[in-house]
Amino acid sequence: MFQPSAKHANQAVVGQAPELSVIIPCFNEQKRIIPSIDAIVQYLNERGRSWELIISDDGSTDQTVSLIEAQNYPNLTIIKSSSNHGKGHAVRAGIIAAKGNFILFTDADNATPITELNKLLPSLEQGNYDLAIGSRAKQLLQTKERRLSRCVMSAGLRLIVEHGLKLNIHDSQCGFKLFHRAVAKHLAQVQTINGFAFDLELLVIADIFGYQTNEIPVEWIDVADSKVHPIRDAYQFLRDIMIIQINHWRGRYPSSSQKKTKAKSQQSGQWFA
Repeated sequence: MFQPSAKHANQAVVGQAPELSVIIPCFNEQKRIIPSIDAIVQYLNERGRSWELIISDDGSTDQTVSLIEAQNYPNLTIIKSSSNHGKGHAVRAGIIAAKGNFILFTDADNATPITELNKLLPSLEQGNYDLAIGSRAKQLLQTKERRLSRCVMSAGLRLIVEHGLKLNIHDSQCGFKLFHRAVAKHLAQVQTINGFAFDLELLVIADIFGYQTNEIPVEWIDVADSKVHPIRDAYQFLRDIMIIQINHWRGRYPSSSQKKTKAKSQQSGQWFA
């Protein structure tokens, strides 16, 4: 386990919010959660700024929680759910608990390395955007070895998202998204989806309220033992898209008083799940 030196210890000031909150939603991740946390803790310590790490466990039935607790990580909070509700539920719980000025959620498999935060953070620090999201689109276009089933699912879902929800985002499902704290808290209050499409719902809500989104290409590793099941998750995704659309029609996502503007983004022309 990585042991931070005194030189790299978190310099959070008592009574002040940390600069960054990192949320990792997880469910039965005992095989890979510790290496992921080690990498994230090392990176955060080396940045030399205040941070907190929130593990939002979604009712794991394996040794995920006990393994994390045994490590005695600094500045780490574990949120424990009594049962499995879905990734969206876990992320929402993490956002509610987060205290950082910026809030990032990232996947437990560290498929997008935490160092990619360096690409997202300037957009928010400079005040040009309200949220910055990682995009695997450009990289995946250059990936020759990719499961055909996921390619077909991705292409089909992109058409539905683009034409059905009118959302100009090319990779809604990359598990690497950064928010200003106030934006994250607001979106979490309105969010309803607990499952696979929760991040799509967050982006739809952000678009409705006129929040500015920057979509930024990031590195991504197709980690073995992915929990994405093309047929099952495609069905759930379609169902959730219908729920999002019905919520919108019924005014479940009330628009803000500010004039809605189109989100600016660095787009690569493709969208992938």
